[in-house]
Amino acid sequence: MVSVAEAQRLITLHTHVLGVEEVPALFAEGRVLAEHVSAPHDIPDLSKSAVDGYALRASDGLAPRAVLAEITAGTLKGLHIATGTAARIMTGAPLPDGADAVIMVEHTQEQGGILHVHELVATGNNIHRPGQDLAAGQAVLGAGSVLTAPDIGLLASVGRQRVLVYRRPVVAVLATGDEVFEPGDPMAEGHVFDSNRYALMAAAREADCETISLGIARDDRAIQRAALVDGLARADVLLTSGGVSMGTRDLIKPLLAELGTIHFGRIAFKPGKPTTFATYTHAQQHRLIFGLPGYPVSSLVSFEVFVRPALRRLQGDAQPERPRVAVALAEAIRPSDRPEYQRVRVRWEQGRLVAYSTGGQGSSRLLSMRGANALLLVAPGDTTYAVGQELEAMLIGNIE
Repeated sequence: MVSVAEAQRLITLHTHVLGVEEVPALFAEGRVLAEHVSAPHDIPDLSKSAVDGYALRASDGLAPRAVLAEITAGTLKGLHIATGTAARIMTGAPLPDGADAVIMVEHTQEQGGILHVHELVATGNNIHRPGQDLAAGQAVLGAGSVLTAPDIGLLASVGRQRVLVYRRPVVAVLATGDEVFEPGDPMAEGHVFDSNRYALMAAAREADCETISLGIARDDRAIQRAALVDGLARADVLLTSGGVSMGTRDLIKPLLAELGTIHFGRIAFKPGKPTTFATYTHAQQHRLIFGLPGYPVSSLVSFEVFVRPALRRLQGDAQPERPRVAVALAEAIRPSDRPEYQRVRVRWEQGRLVAYSTGGQGSSRLLSMRGANALLLVAPGDTTYAVGQELEAMLIGNIE
C-alpha cells in the first residue's frame, strides 16, 4: 500500500497538460486559458463622462453657461468648450475639447439653452480618464486561469473574439460486475443498479470534462478487456468501478497490468483502499487509468481525492486542488487505523466553520455523500477527537 501523499505524487508525475485549441470567447466560460492576454490599448481610449450631466470648465464656478450641444455615447461632435459654455453629455460619451469636468444633471437646471449649476465642481470630477480601467500592455488574464463571467467580459473589452484554451479531457467510464444492472432494467434479487457509472460521469462533467459511457462489462476476461481497449482508444482518461479488489472475479487489475503499467494498486486510506492507478502509452498516446472501488462512496471519495485533481491538471488548471479549511467538530469522532475522509456538512456558526457528520459513514451508503459539502480529513490514532477540536476539511461544495 502507498500513502495518500505518494499516490498523489505518482499521479501528478504522470499527468501532463493536453493540447491547446481556439474557441469563441463568447462561449469560453469554465475553460482554462492557454495564453496570456494583455490590453492592446488604453481602456478607455479617450476621456469620457462617468455620468449623465454637462461637460464644462470647472474654473467658471457657478456662472451660467450657454449649452452648445448634446453629446451621446459613441459620438464625438468636435466641439470646443470655451469659458461660459457647456455641452449636455451622456454616460460614456467622449469629453469635448476644452472641458475639464462633468457636473451631474441632478445638480443643474437648464432653461432656454442656459445651464445653471447648483454646486461647484473640481477639475476631473466625473471623468473617466484614458487607461483608467486598463493601460496599454497591462496584463489582463494569465495562462492557467479558469475563465469566469467577468473574464469573458474582459476578453470582449480588449477586443478578443477567440481565445486559446486547453483541451478538455475526454473521460470514459466503465462499470463492471455480474451483479450490476442498468437502472430501469429488470433485476434479479440481490443485484444492484449501476450508480457508480452515473455518479462518476456526472463528477467528471462537473470537473469540466467530456464523458463517454462504456456501459457495464460482465465478469468475463474477454468482455472486460475489449471494453478497456475501447475506452483507451477513445478517451484521455479511463475510469472503471469495481473489479480491483482481491476476489477471484476481480479482473481489472490483471488486465491493466497486461495493457499498461500499474503504478499502485492499494492506498492506505479510507474509504477506497483498492484504488488503482495505471498508465497506457502507445503511438504517442498517453492515457491515465483509474480503477476505482465498487462501493459507491469509496468510488466518489477516491474520485475527489485522486481523480479530479488529475482531470483539472490535464486541462491546464493552475490550481487543480480543492480548497482546504480548518473546521471545528460538532460531534466527537473516533479515528480508524487509516487516514479517513469522512463526509460532513460545513456551516458558518458564530464566526467559525463547524463540521457536522452526514450520518453513517459506510462505503455503500451513498446518502452520506449527498448532503456533504466537505471531506473531513481524520488522521489515524487511538484517541477520540473531541467536540470543538479543529481538523482539516477539503471543500467539495458551497459552505452553508
